Amino acid sequence: MALHLGRLSAGSCWQAARGGRGALCAWPGRCSAGRICRPPGSAGTEQCRGLGHGRTAGGASRLGTGLTTALAGLAGLAGLVAAAFGHVQRAEMVPKSSGARSSSSGKPEEEDELARRCSCFMALPVTDLRELRGRPSDMKTKMELLILETQAQVCQALAQVDGGARFSVDRWERKEGGGGISCVLQDGHVFEKAGVSVSVVHGNLSEEAAKQMRSRGKILKTKDGKLPFSAMGVSSVIHPKNPHAPTIHFNYRYFEVEEADGNKLWWFGGGCDLTPTYLNQEDAVHFHRTLKEACDQHGPDLYPKFKKWCDDYFFIVHRGERRGIGGIFFDDLDSPSKEEVFRFVQSCAQAVVPSYIPLVKKHCDDSFTPQEKLWQQLRRGRYVEFNLVYDRGTKFGLFTPGSRIESILMSLPLTARWEYMHSPPENSKEAEILEVLRHPRDWVH
Repeated sequence: MALHLGRLSAGSCWQAARGGRGALCAWPGRCSAGRICRPPGSAGTEQCRGLGHGRTAGGASRLGTGLTTALAGLAGLAGLVAAAFGHVQRAEMVPKSSGARSSSSGKPEEEDELARRCSCFMALPVTDLRELRGRPSDMKTKMELLILETQAQVCQALAQVDGGARFSVDRWERKEGGGGISCVLQDGHVFEKAGVSVSVVHGNLSEEAAKQMRSRGKILKTKDGKLPFSAMGVSSVIHPKNPHAPTIHFNYRYFEVEEADGNKLWWFGGGCDLTPTYLNQEDAVHFHRTLKEACDQHGPDLYPKFKKWCDDYFFIVHRGERRGIGGIFFDDLDSPSKEEVFRFVQSCAQAVVPSYIPLVKKHCDDSFTPQEKLWQQLRRGRYVEFNLVYDRGTKFGLFTPGSRIESILMSLPLTARWEYMHSPPENSKEAEILEVLRHPRDWVH
């Protein structure tokens, strides 16, 4: 059965429904200027060599501390997130005309490319449009637009599959600098809970935070014990209702630190992994093959390297099993160049929808028994255990005064179950998935 659908285009833009809880509804697939909305990173990718082979390009030793991915809720599941420290505002979409005219260029709204791109987002960018226009080639601008486009593309695809679902949109602010946009769907027809969150934050790292980074091999020159930083990312966890439809998590992020002498350090991180309740070989192959195709555009060694990293990271030590069947995971990626790593992250972000949406469409109407639903609830219990016990970003957020708890815990399912001494029968479908979680497989060879 051919599952590969290629890249799905962004067929709808979004507008706020006037009324309850800032909900969003889909509207036909063209922006206010009449053009079709673009998927993330539509500028395309280029082949590059040497990605991931720099001094801090990853490996098992990088998994220990993870302040980079945890800070401001930009990591893993806590990226949902933005383990932010600020006031939450209930958002309705700002009118599409807001900020659309450029004071610097004087171009009318219909000629403003940035305004047209922003009209397809779930909300206007966190950064003021005038600032974005003033630095179009800066990586912070490129990354913020990429994560906002990714958020919109994923939310649109989920709503189309769910049929009648509405996303609530929270726009939050961090008093120390920046903010984010959290989009959440609950109790839909297909999805029990789906969250897709963007955060764009900046400020000063404390000396304690700098020490944690130094423990990972980074040499940082502080001034008065602080370092200016910028961090941004998109993160998502999606829990379908049907036990035969898998859960997915993804996040992609960028971090930048300016040292006392003006030198700037930067790195990217992220990944995407699948957590099925029951093993489906075709689904596993499709998911991993789609990620491998994205990685292979930038080097043949990237997928196997980041696949192993993912298997090692999402390990529930006290259970002796992985959280799911893996995917890719990487951190501290800073070579061979900023543009080349950005193109790699762009390719990975573009792979989210085609790697996952076909699987949900395939299984969302499958029949299931009460016993199969019970097994899904038990597996979700394992998901919760990993997030609360091992996930670096979640733990960082929970123990940080003033953190935004709702965003930190947005990755958790609405329902889960724990039974004392539960053990599935031998040779059952439940035992089959446990065997895979205990012994990861190579799905693409």
